[in-house]
Amino acid sequence: MPARRTTPRDEIFAAPKPRAADFEFGRETAEVFDDMLARSVPLYAETQRMVGELVADFAADDSNVYDLGCSTCTTFLDIDRVLPRERRVRFVGLDSSPEMLQRGREKLESGGFARPYELQLCDFNEGLRIENASVVLLVLTLQFVRPLHRDALLKSIYEGLNENGCLILVEKVLGESSTLNRLYIKYYYDFKRRNGYSDLDISQKREALENVLIPYRLEENFQLLKRTGFRTVDVFSKWFNFSGVVAVK
Repeated sequence: MPARRTTPRDEIFAAPKPRAADFEFGRETAEVFDDMLARSVPLYAETQRMVGELVADFAADDSNVYDLGCSTCTTFLDIDRVLPRERRVRFVGLDSSPEMLQRGREKLESGGFARPYELQLCDFNEGLRIENASVVLLVLTLQFVRPLHRDALLKSIYEGLNENGCLILVEKVLGESSTLNRLYIKYYYDFKRRNGYSDLDISQKREALENVLIPYRLEENFQLLKRTGFRTVDVFSKWFNFSGVVAVK
């Protein structure tokens, strides 16, 4: 059995900080990122399972599966468990953080990932090229792309997708009204407290993300996908202010 590496506990915002610096995906975050996701994203394990099942149905032989914002490559490992062994698919992971990519390489090696893959450094605000893709993943990534660049990014994805290929989008979203939005945020912070985060953790991370994570309403994401050209857009997962959407070309 490949050796398993224990993920340190996320305590980045556990102690008071002198000032609220913008959230970064550097070394400190990469080391605890798996724990951060598990404790900060509702239904994370189930969403990952659902993503893997969708990929297994859409991934076509002799095509590429892209993960934009692949971070530590957990999603590739989860897909590997459900994708048929005989499926001839190449995995391409892109991320803006060298530290995340290094952690991803280590996890793929220790996890015994035997499929062809490539990991690349990429700033999604500056554009990218997608080629021969049957599946493209944006799992908790688009929300970190500046709104000014989101249409161009989705256009690049659409142009690089093969016919009947799909984009899988998982995002934190705003409620459709101010009342619902306040309630969803309250439920979300309660969720984080249940997972061991303190009020200090929550408030300091919220401040750090304020200028970095810019969510849309679910309907705004639908409109973005539709105007890009996707013929079918549907919700496959929803938990208050988190949603999973699949869009088919």
